Amino acid sequence: ALKVGQSVYAIGNPFGLDHTLTRGIVSGIARDMQSPGTGRFITDIIQTDAAINPGNSGGPLLDSEGRIIGVNTALLSPSGAFAGVGFALPIDLVRNVVNQLLNEGKVQRAVLGAILAPDRIARSLGIDAGLLVLQVVPGSPAARAGLRPTIRDEYGRPILGDIILGANGSKVTQSSDFYRVVNKLGVGDQVDLEVLRKSDREQVSLRLASSKAIEDSINEARMFLLKRENMDLEVEVPEIPEDEE
Repeated sequence: ALKVGQSVYAIGNPFGLDHTLTRGIVSGIARDMQSPGTGRFITDIIQTDAAINPGNSGGPLLDSEGRIIGVNTALLSPSGAFAGVGFALPIDLVRNVVNQLLNEGKVQRAVLGAILAPDRIARSLGIDAGLLVLQVVPGSPAARAGLRPTIRDEYGRPILGDIILGANGSKVTQSSDFYRVVNKLGVGDQVDLEVLRKSDREQVSLRLASSKAIEDSINEARMFLLKRENMDLEVEVPEIPEDEE
């Protein structure tokens, strides 16, 4: 198992300097990161102090025995140059993507079909733990399972939707808890949710689906929420025809 403090080596082409090797240690494990392109959470990211600069992305991160443990993907820096904090995708995630590409020619993303409120919005509404369902995509697994979205009454006041408190037996306090469970599942896998509906706890089961149309709608809504400073609870999404699921 990967441990904090073990030696690692990053290979890449920083600033166009090909075949560059840098050395460091694993400085953190199980980090969570939100994709800047889709807003989707990526879990179990490896943090390292091995120098990762522009041009390193896509290069392997190796352990001391030369085994690939991750793929360099990002750095955290106010200047854009390396500042001691780099990140790599874990090899298990990479292997899953590669296997799908080899076997099916594309990557299928398993989706729930619900747009969930960012943690800070939920906290501002007085929700101390759990994920608030903002919107449910029509025709999605979430819609068929009966998950309830957040709506507004006739005066414009929000009526909170379901709050997800657990997934497959794991407690859900914040977004990363939920995606740590869901990201390990594939298309057709069942998810058993514990939700708070008004004042009652209920169990909701559904099977994850793969739909480009549904995923695009969810990603668009996520990015909309991430970019807006004054966030409005109501998010409009297009209806998904049944044959596109």
